[in-house]
Amino acid sequence: MTPDLDHLAEAIRARNADGGRILVAIVGAPASGKSALSDRLYHHLGGDKAGAAVVPMDGFHFDNSILEDRGLLARKGAPETFDIGGLKRTLTALRDTQNEDVYVPLFDRSLEISRGSARAITPRHKIILVEGNYLLLDQAPWTQLHDLFDLSIYLEVPEEILRQRLIERWRGHGFDDAPATHKATSNDLPNAQTVIHGTGIADIWVMTCS
Repeated sequence: MTPDLDHLAEAIRARNADGGRILVAIVGAPASGKSALSDRLYHHLGGDKAGAAVVPMDGFHFDNSILEDRGLLARKGAPETFDIGGLKRTLTALRDTQNEDVYVPLFDRSLEISRGSARAITPRHKIILVEGNYLLLDQAPWTQLHDLFDLSIYLEVPEEILRQRLIERWRGHGFDDAPATHKATSNDLPNAQTVIHGTGIADIWVMTCS
């Protein structure tokens, strides 16, 4: 089932009826299609010229040096490997300082690091699509984020499809079948299960099976 962009855009615009700024959480497990949906919604809403912007949670990955010091490098992508304090401060700034530019980091997958202040959210940006795995996670400290969102959308994908997608993702990075399967099942799939079983209530649930 393909997400109904018209329906989602209508729900977002309804929350933005007064013309102020809204923050929309787009949540799902790894490989659920969050980034793709965020990009499609961004363009469906009119893109930058219409005041839409995307803020990916991945920009708040801890640096590898911090993860290595904490013994978490092999778990990169798990909830404890993100700077949730920095994410909360940025989302709060987006809500509370709408008349100022707010700069957000972006994760560079080619370098495996976050680039600080890589995207500018300006006062003309009124619809902020915040996409990430754990934005609605029903465990501390992630629960601190829930009240910051005006609308939340959750992508529900069967676990077996996620498993296949995660393996294919690593194959696409040049790994053979065995190491791709190991990488997907040793870290990515447990993270996906954390999202599936630990996500709180979302306003809109989108089911996809392909």
